[in-house]
Amino acid sequence: MQTGLGISLFALTAAFGSLALAQADAPAKLPSAQERFAACLACHGEGGRSQMPLTPSLAGQRSFYAITQLFLFREGRRSNPLMTAMAKGMSDDDMRAFSGLIAQLPPAPPSDGVGVDAQRMARGASLAEQYRCASCHGADYAGDKQVARLANQREDYLAQALSEFSQGKRLGYTPAMSEALAGMAPQALTDLAYYLANLPAIKP
Repeated sequence: MQTGLGISLFALTAAFGSLALAQADAPAKLPSAQERFAACLACHGEGGRSQMPLTPSLAGQRSFYAITQLFLFREGRRSNPLMTAMAKGMSDDDMRAFSGLIAQLPPAPPSDGVGVDAQRMARGASLAEQYRCASCHGADYAGDKQVARLANQREDYLAQALSEFSQGKRLGYTPAMSEALAGMAPQALTDLAYYLANLPAIKP
C-alpha cells in the first residue's frame, strides 16, 4: 500500500488532524475506523481505486494481504514515509479494522481491451506463464490470503513494485517474489506490468 509522492506527509497528517478537531467538542467519542479510513482514500482513491501516480489501488485486496502490509510498514520492514507514519501508531485492532474495510472494497472492473497493445499483452501473458505468476496469485490474478491481487492494478505501481522485487530492494512477507523475479530484464518487467494492469475478464 505504498503511496505516491504527490501527497506530502504534511497533507496526510492534516487529514488525520482534521478528524481529531472535529471531535474536539465531544472528547469522549473517538473517530471510528471508518472515519479514519477516509484519510487513506485521499491517496488511494474513491472506492480504493487509485488515480494517483505510483499509488496502488486497494480495491479487491484480501484482508489478510492488507493486514500483512500494514504490519510490515508498522515494523519497518517496508519503507515509505507516508505509510510508515500512518502505520507506526496502529494497534493490532486498528490493523484488523482497516484491513476489514479494505476487503469490502469491490475490485476495479476488467479491461475492455480498447486501445490495448495486443503484442505487449501477448508478451506479458507469456511471461506470466513462464514465471508461474498464477501459481500464487491465482488463475484470475485476484490474489489469496497474504498474496496480492494483481489484476487491473495500476500499471506504474506494478512496474515499480516488480522492479524493486527483482533488484532485491523490496522485502515481502517471504522472499518468494525477489527469488522469482531476480535478474528479469527491465523490458520484461514492464511488459508483465502492462499485461496485469490490462487484464480482460478471465473466462471460466
